[in-house]
Amino acid sequence: MASTEAAPAIPPAPHRCGILVVDDDPEIRELLRIVLSADGYIVAGVPNGREALHYLRSHADVCIVILDLMLPEMDGAAFRAAQLHDRSLAWIPVVVMSAAVDADRRSREIGARRFVRKPLDLDQVRHALRLIGCCQARLRQSSDRGRAPVGVRR
Repeated sequence: MASTEAAPAIPPAPHRCGILVVDDDPEIRELLRIVLSADGYIVAGVPNGREALHYLRSHADVCIVILDLMLPEMDGAAFRAAQLHDRSLAWIPVVVMSAAVDADRRSREIGARRFVRKPLDLDQVRHALRLIGCCQARLRQSSDRGRAPVGVRR
């Protein structure tokens, strides 16, 4: 006879926020990958806006984009416009990083949530990420409200 008892539910793994770094400088991509991975983020990097759109459309784990404005092929502003026109990507917040003189104004114009001036201060990058937070983690936390923590009976 087969048992009718259900197997115990395995709790979902805690969400790790995914970050996509879009910069044509491989050293900056690698620096941010190392630093932010050590902070617990999952970090990927691409060199231009076109590859960023492709990456976002094929990876659902990205919660925040860190975007340089001056990029080859598709610059940051063109990427952001395309991102905002794609309903499946428009919700992903953007942190702009740039050394351009008018970058702060341009980042506001494209709807970036935060701006960090280059050369990068890693503490400012971390602060910007903390201020934005992880949308997917908040969604998961709100859907888990009302449930008892694993192993706790109510």
